[in-house]
Formats: sequence, structure tokens, C-alpha cells
Amino acid sequence: MNSLFQHVAITKGVTVRVSVNFMPEQSRMESGRWFWVYHIRIENDRDDTIQLQTRHWRITDGRGMVNVVDGQGVVGETPVLVPGQSHDYVSGCELTTRHGSMEGFYTFTCADGSLLEVAIPYFPLSAPAVAE
Repeated sequence: MNSLFQHVAITKGVTVRVSVNFMPEQSRMESGRWFWVYHIRIENDRDDTIQLQTRHWRITDGRGMVNVVDGQGVVGETPVLVPGQSHDYVSGCELTTRHGSMEGFYTFTCADGSLLEVAIPYFPLSAPAVAE
């Protein structure tokens, strides 16, 4: 396993790995805006070809407020993964609190037409304390 990825979930032969980094240069902490970038790798260790269709995110801020985000594909793509193939993408999340978390799932279409729901692991969003 690549040590770059800190969070991992495996669902029915599909592995989702996540690494997350706080981005102080893209944050506006004085305005109550904190920004993180996350890198996701989806690995198909199944015996069949799968295609990512949708994503479902549950984003929770430091006050416990939950934002649910549903959409087609990831960063404008619906990648097809043959057995042994992986797909990487990078995206970001902005919160109005210094801490929060993300988790969710992807829905894939399998070669036989069935749907497969694949977990995205829970990962914390945490900005370092800033001297005031």
C-alpha cells in the first residue's frame, strides 16, 4: 500500500484510498473559510469491469452541520475500470469551521448491469491551530 493514502475502505473487491491535506494558502481563515484537498484512488480488484456512475458525500462541519452532496461521476468523469485498473482524482472541500469530516459512497454499474455501492472511508478534516 502506498503510504500517501491514510484512509482505506474495501467493498466487494473495490478499494477506495484517500489522502487529505489542509491548504492554508487557499484558506481564508480570517473570513472563517478553511480549505482541504483530497486525493482519491479507486482500485478494481474484482473479476469484472465496473463503471462509476454517482457519488454521495456526507460532509460534516465542526458544529455538526451536515451537507449531503449527490452527483454524477467524479470531477466530470464516469471512469470505466477493468479488473486490476485504478482511477485517481483530486478534489477539494471548504468548510466554515477548522474541523470536520467527510464520508460517503460511490455507485458503480457492473458488467452484468447490476449496481454496486462502494464505501468511501470516513476521513477527518482538521486545520492546525493558528496563533491569534
